[in-house]
Amino acid sequence: MTNQINCICVDDEPLALEVMENLIGRYPNLKLTRKCANALEAMEWLKNNHVDVVFTDINMPGVTGIDFAKAIDASKTVVVFSTAHQEYAAEAFEIEALDFLLKPISPERFGKTIKRIEEYFELRNNKSKDNVELEEGHMFVKSDSKLLKIAYSEIQYVEAFADYVKIWIGDDKRIVTLQTMKNMEAGLPKEKFIRVHRSFIVAIDKIGSLQSNSVQIGNKEIPVGKNYKDGLMQLISNMNLMRR
Repeated sequence: MTNQINCICVDDEPLALEVMENLIGRYPNLKLTRKCANALEAMEWLKNNHVDVVFTDINMPGVTGIDFAKAIDASKTVVVFSTAHQEYAAEAFEIEALDFLLKPISPERFGKTIKRIEEYFELRNNKSKDNVELEEGHMFVKSDSKLLKIAYSEIQYVEAFADYVKIWIGDDKRIVTLQTMKNMEAGLPKEKFIRVHRSFIVAIDKIGSLQSNSVQIGNKEIPVGKNYKDGLMQLISNMNLMRR
């Protein structure tokens, strides 16, 4: 059972704050401790107060939600963006937001966000130190007090989950463990995996199709970050040359 999760909402639109308050009120384990009309107000309040989750708009006057999120201590507080502008999604995930909600927010979509939040805090409250040992041909992953052996050939992609990672070995099967994306990227064999986004490392042989800003792996469309696009395109170009 997840403990009470304290949160604040930041939005310059009063109606948006009211909508978010109503959505949060559906979940007894969530407590809305503050509503702020702008990022500066929220930053000032956070100097003397702690919250677990910040729900923030992006397009606000003065300090934007993106800049506000960069100033938050990610080891203590997670960020969920809510915005009417889809074009902010890539930048939002570049700073490893836990989720991105597109307005108008449906109760069903908000429910998925709450599940992500609950999953994260259940992991963080677990006192066992889960980790990954990378070896030739496979890795050992400590998860739920078990040591699991996973062949590299099984892995479809690795997804950042705050200070954890999700190792996906199927469209619906994943293993969550305490590890950084930096360590995963350094340890995984570079001839088999490539980082395409701050939040994603993909298995090269599992890429089904490539679009301008995403790759398809199984049923999952994975974004390609602007800082990783050139490396991915160079890899694809080299692979095409080798096939000639």
